Amino acid sequence: MRFGIIRERKNPPDRRVVLSPEACQKVLSRYKDAKIVVEPSPIRVFSDGEYRIIGVEVDSKMEECDVLLGVKEVPIKFLVPNKKYFFFSHTIKKQPYNRTLLKAILEKNIEMYDHEVITDEKGIRLVAFGRYAGIVGAYNGFRAYGLKNKLYTLPKAEKLSDQKALIETLNKITLPNIKIILTGRGRVGNGAREILDGIQVRKVNVHEFLEEEFNESVYCQIDASDYNKRIDGVRGNKADFFANPHEYRSNFFRFAEVSDLFIAGHFYGEGAPFLFTREDAKRPEFKINTVADISCDIDGPIACTLRASTIQDPIYGYDPQSESETDYQNKKAIAVMAVDNLPAELPRDASAGFGDAFVKHVIPAFFNRDKDGILKRALMTKNGKLTKRYSYLQDYVDGKE
Repeated sequence: MRFGIIRERKNPPDRRVVLSPEACQKVLSRYKDAKIVVEPSPIRVFSDGEYRIIGVEVDSKMEECDVLLGVKEVPIKFLVPNKKYFFFSHTIKKQPYNRTLLKAILEKNIEMYDHEVITDEKGIRLVAFGRYAGIVGAYNGFRAYGLKNKLYTLPKAEKLSDQKALIETLNKITLPNIKIILTGRGRVGNGAREILDGIQVRKVNVHEFLEEEFNESVYCQIDASDYNKRIDGVRGNKADFFANPHEYRSNFFRFAEVSDLFIAGHFYGEGAPFLFTREDAKRPEFKINTVADISCDIDGPIACTLRASTIQDPIYGYDPQSESETDYQNKKAIAVMAVDNLPAELPRDASAGFGDAFVKHVIPAFFNRDKDGILKRALMTKNGKLTKRYSYLQDYVDGKE
């Protein structure tokens, strides 16, 4: 089995990679029939030399490989026909901007395996960059808060080497006595928590956060059961919420009344209530002045997230009264950090973590006849057609949706 690590060609450039040199070593030492070829790249966070020094071949002959591994979407003109590909296609939610990509994948008879749908039999994702999105997103949230309130300046995360450097940099500033609300307890939320704990922000429970004042910065991590409640007044729980989101309404505003910085690391499901609406943001009691929206659902559950921002220009302002974008340093504006490719700012750490998971969960499937169904569940296209699991995308491919 010959694996090819492709050069990332999407713009803006992404320096991440599926398999780091260390991950390649693990694959080659465990599977005698495995071979790896790395396509030369001037932007990859691990240099061509770092692969060569451990004996991995660096060559452009991707057409000779069986499986091609990438991170972001492959530009259509670079797709090699009749190959197996792994990358984030951003098509499973019928994203309109990638319809032509999925159509080309089918036309070129490519077997497409999307990283986003590599799951276990319970549907739990096995490989993801979420933890690193949380880590970088929390750092960026503190950076945005400092700029918005003219308290301190921090370098962009992309200028720092790793998570340790992010924490060391944050520890050089003095935070005021602010309250930080963090949503989500999954990979993203817990990644953000690593930063908060790393700089020793005190964690408090919901009651303390809502009712007490502190002479130090504090944070509270909440999940869906904390910021939603059943419309009928019956006590709900997290499982019931995810099964019946239409029977709930948001209870988030009580946190918005006392929070200064909101770090959004939650998962938002279809049919769930918005955390706060545009009308909520207009209320004089609404206190949040900086939002780090790691989840980045556009024009959705967080009213001020009008668009995704970029690593180059990560912060914009939202004017609650006009419901429009403005300068984030406008006194009445909410500062919004909504970068949608945050792990790309920490490419070495993110690649190492992603590669460890890929080696653990995906590579074995190629050598054990996919006994756990890992590959089968992630396979979107085969023989020029959508697989049964992804047949719901046919109208999308045909341009009818």
